[in-house]
Amino acid sequence: MGCIMTLEAPGEGSLDYMPCRYGRSRLLFRGPRRDLSGRFVAVLGGIETYGRYVRQPYPHLAEQATGTRVVNLGCPSAGPDAWLSDPGLMEVLQKAALTVIQVPPASDLTNRLYSVHPRRNDRFVKASPILRSVYRGVDFTDFAFTRHMLRTLFEAGPERFAVVVDELRAAWLSRMDRLLSTLPGRKALLWTGHRPPAARSDAPLHEPLLVDADMLRSLAPATDGLALAVPTPAALARGTEGMVFPALSEPAARGLPNAAVHRETATVLAGLIRSLA
Repeated sequence: MGCIMTLEAPGEGSLDYMPCRYGRSRLLFRGPRRDLSGRFVAVLGGIETYGRYVRQPYPHLAEQATGTRVVNLGCPSAGPDAWLSDPGLMEVLQKAALTVIQVPPASDLTNRLYSVHPRRNDRFVKASPILRSVYRGVDFTDFAFTRHMLRTLFEAGPERFAVVVDELRAAWLSRMDRLLSTLPGRKALLWTGHRPPAARSDAPLHEPLLVDADMLRSLAPATDGLALAVPTPAALARGTEGMVFPALSEPAARGLPNAAVHRETATVLAGLIRSLA
């Protein structure tokens, strides 16, 4: 196990995230590296869990609140495809007393319509012949990210987009069920969207993209709990207060949880830990 000293962007206003690898894992997580001997809680997620631009991400704050060791396994751009294809990460999760999974979007999965990068799952790689036949007028070489592609397809017509939504939701449920079934310890889901799970919405507008309440209910038998960490308007209104970033990164920072949102999420996570760990 080791840590790599690196800055998000060299210069004033940067944080040193001390990215770490655990064991044989190929993924880089936020440091400092934690001791995996003894009892610990693992928090698996994306850039929000990693805590880009904040000094203390919510897993760290939840550890302070509970006294239970919490290992931050947030990795920007990673999702179920990256997690499941990383045996080293699976070995870490096998040791956890509780694994909390930040609910990932349904957009960032290889499926029958398109493929994504194996580790940077938000990167679009290639459209399948099926998708090209549904959207004959779309030049898929224009897309580097799944969200850009999906919003373009949605704007081309909701009728055709329903085919995409159905495929992504089926792939998401299959992948999440597989992930949960591999975890021997207790496991829970953590919703971090800006609004509670909707009954159903086919528009790729809100994170986690295209995940609805019915999908979460379908996973309920495979989990020990689901917690909603929906930020309050007061926390969202703080903008980038408490965040650390270079001036040129302000647009990106505004799209990520600020320090107040991390504190609220930590309170929810701490409740999960107290009840399940």
